Amino acid sequence: MTSKNVKTVEKILMKGNEAIAEAAINARCRFFAGYPITPQNEIPEYLSERMNQVGGVFIQSESEISAINMVFGASAAGVRSMTSSSSPGISLKQEGISFLCGAQLPCVIVNVQRGGPGLGNISGSQADYFQAVKGGGHGDYKLLVYAPYNVQEMWDLTMHAFDTSDKYRNPAMILVDGMLGQMMEPLSPTPYVVKNLPVKTWALTGCKDREPNVIRSTGCKDRKPNVIKSLYMGEGELERQNELLQEKYKKMKEVEVMYEEIDVEDADVIIVAFGFAARVALSAVRGLQRDGYKVGLFRPITLFPFPMRQIHRLAGGKRKFLSIEMNAGQMVEDVRLSVNGRSDVFFYGRPGGAIMTAEEISEVIIKCFENKLEPHLF
Repeated sequence: MTSKNVKTVEKILMKGNEAIAEAAINARCRFFAGYPITPQNEIPEYLSERMNQVGGVFIQSESEISAINMVFGASAAGVRSMTSSSSPGISLKQEGISFLCGAQLPCVIVNVQRGGPGLGNISGSQADYFQAVKGGGHGDYKLLVYAPYNVQEMWDLTMHAFDTSDKYRNPAMILVDGMLGQMMEPLSPTPYVVKNLPVKTWALTGCKDREPNVIRSTGCKDRKPNVIKSLYMGEGELERQNELLQEKYKKMKEVEVMYEEIDVEDADVIIVAFGFAARVALSAVRGLQRDGYKVGLFRPITLFPFPMRQIHRLAGGKRKFLSIEMNAGQMVEDVRLSVNGRSDVFFYGRPGGAIMTAEEISEVIIKCFENKLEPHLF
């Protein structure tokens, strides 16, 4: 029997890709441009119907390059905007992503990763970590990068990404893999709560021309013209703009880090994993704990900003770290940087869209306890 004082939360069964799409609608996203590619196709398919229902705009563009530049234009006009794709399509968007960061325009970019390199396959992968967190395009820029590990977080973090993107005037990425995008799970569709965010006074919404005898549209505002650009040709101008961006990224590192710790305080071996790999790793951790092994799980939720200080705090003594990834070894480099020589760091991964099992991970963890693994050095 449920107490009358306990509020029940509705649960629905939803596919991961569709949860991202509906969460975007709830977060007041009103522009989407994208191009089909497996395994993310449910996102544009879903939004092709929902955007029309809420008075938004959906465009299936002629290419990924067109899509990201359409998002640039919509964001510049102050509209909450989103695009989605999968690994090769995200590669095509890199120039536009760099332009968005250089112009300080907010938007949400979804990458439902597939195996690579090249065309690869349509299985789940985590091989786009470097591309997402190190900057896949040109210039010194960063994205806010979120790594959900279940459908509920795909819902919650998508709404959160729109808010932080607006807060910092910076693109945010939801980085998932084909497994999470295609799987169905129950989720509680928590309502979107409107945040007290800065007004977009920078947006290109039209303004009153100060020159006489010039007729403007009825949407003009009585203000000075806004300029959105990423081209800075004056002496030292671009360096100053880069310094401004770096200060913004520094603030992100201070206040936007998200992570989950599971039984790490007294663990001899700490597993570090994100996304779907963290789900499998947690199953292995729980099984080994029942057998008496002191092992815990550290799960980064933000891949940028990466929880470096939190991992550094846990390092030291004889404690070991084992990075589990669905790639050939990418996040492990950030784990090593975070540990900074205070503990040995090991790695286990499977590239090319291969899906690991809890039994495989358990065997690797036991080898780590028995000193049968070589530390990851390069």
